[in-house]
Amino acid sequence: MRTLRVLLEKEFRQFMRNAFMPKMVILFPLLVMLVIPWVATMDVRHVGVSVVDNDHSEASRRIVEKLRASDYFSLKSVTESYEEAYASLEAGEADVILSIPENFERSLAGSSPRRIGIDVNGTNALKGGLGSQYMTQIVRQALAELRQAQGPVEAADLFVVQNRYNPTLNYQYFMVPALMIILLVLICGFLPGLNLVSEKEFGTIEQINVTPVSRFLFTLAKLIPYWIIGFVVLTIAMLLAWWVYGLTPAGSIGWVYLAALFFILTMSGLGIIIANRSSTMQQTMFVMFFFIMIFVLMSGLLTPIESMPAWARYITYLLPPRYFVEVMRAVYLKGASLVELWPQYLALVGYAGLFNAMAALTYKKQS
Repeated sequence: MRTLRVLLEKEFRQFMRNAFMPKMVILFPLLVMLVIPWVATMDVRHVGVSVVDNDHSEASRRIVEKLRASDYFSLKSVTESYEEAYASLEAGEADVILSIPENFERSLAGSSPRRIGIDVNGTNALKGGLGSQYMTQIVRQALAELRQAQGPVEAADLFVVQNRYNPTLNYQYFMVPALMIILLVLICGFLPGLNLVSEKEFGTIEQINVTPVSRFLFTLAKLIPYWIIGFVVLTIAMLLAWWVYGLTPAGSIGWVYLAALFFILTMSGLGIIIANRSSTMQQTMFVMFFFIMIFVLMSGLLTPIESMPAWARYITYLLPPRYFVEVMRAVYLKGASLVELWPQYLALVGYAGLFNAMAALTYKKQS
């Protein structure tokens, strides 16, 4: 215990003497949590619209006013010429063309109403797809208001939509737990590995190699400081999620910290494994970036796993962040507990034990 205490004191002193690292540990979660949820959003707003109005009726005017008042659309022009609207689409000024045909309102009273055309710029598939969906909803709302104003509603609404766990469909509630996970991957994965490789480059690790300190004790001394830093970063991120976005765990905060414990152990162990096999910081950073890209793209952080091909879904079972993602979102949004999430916790425990054992075994102590 005395040897471990001395090694830990050395690690903390080395960390605090670094002019950059303590500041990064505080500023990095602040910047990530305060900036990215506002800019990295799947909500599409200010979609440019050019309306081709060949009807000039109350219905077409209602639709135009609805578009003008909506935050999701930016009305670029209202014209009678489709060629003029198409030119604005080609020039990139408009993203969607809404074509209201002649005698559209009059046809609504018949059995076969004329159809409204929606042409979408497909170069940005996300913006075009969501823009067309928003456009359809706006037109339906405008026509429903028109029918209600002209007389009683002919048919009752057959659907009652309730959004469970995220009633307002706020994309920030989806992103914020994911950002906490990314922070832990970067802080607890990168920093231990870079710290170990820096000692190789400076030659100070040779002083450890000639001492009777075991490789298990040396590895533990390297990991413990970053386990503590990981919990500090997670706490800062959770406080910012509460203060800025009003997002708090629907379940027990203890389940979040328990899952974070195993995930931090896993990521720090992975960082040490990579550092043990690397000779320079460039090698360590390259390999870590490879794993981070895989973790971000295939663990369900930003895209649903269910949308992936079958072969990719099988690969995700080998990725530790997949299980932490499921725990964080289930606890934060659904209020789940260990009873429902024990398979995910068990997987994280297994990865933590495996990676930390490999971290100690792959360290080659030479005397």
